[in-house]
Amino acid sequence: MATTRKASTTWNGGLADGNGNVTLQSSGVGTYDVSWAARAEEPNGKTSPEELIAAAHSACFSMALSNGLGKAGHPPTRLETSAEVDFQPGKGITQIRLSVRGDVDGIDNDTFVEAAEDAKNNCPVSQALAGVDITLDATLT
Repeated sequence: MATTRKASTTWNGGLADGNGNVTLQSSGVGTYDVSWAARAEEPNGKTSPEELIAAAHSACFSMALSNGLGKAGHPPTRLETSAEVDFQPGKGITQIRLSVRGDVDGIDNDTFVEAAEDAKNNCPVSQALAGVDITLDATLT
């Protein structure tokens, strides 16, 4: 069965001098301030579309990798994933860097890297962002 998640944004003012807030409606976990300055310069306590994409990508990738490792008979004990999303005004999102450190019994580093590459290529968020250069650094701990 398909699921739908919902978020909304209220924006006030122009791009450079305006501000807004993003509400995560499906989960109800919060409302977060956004602004152009937080997106293109320093966060200063506010979020950005790119930070939200990084959160979504790191979670999706971790789930996909955990699933792939589990199906191969090696469920992970722990995965620590980070995602860095680069935004350049006038060009958009230019690169995403995924990094994962895994604690997985019974496999070698090459097998882990292969599973991580598969997860990078096939998690739904990676597929949605296929037009962006996505790199991966994967290592067993």
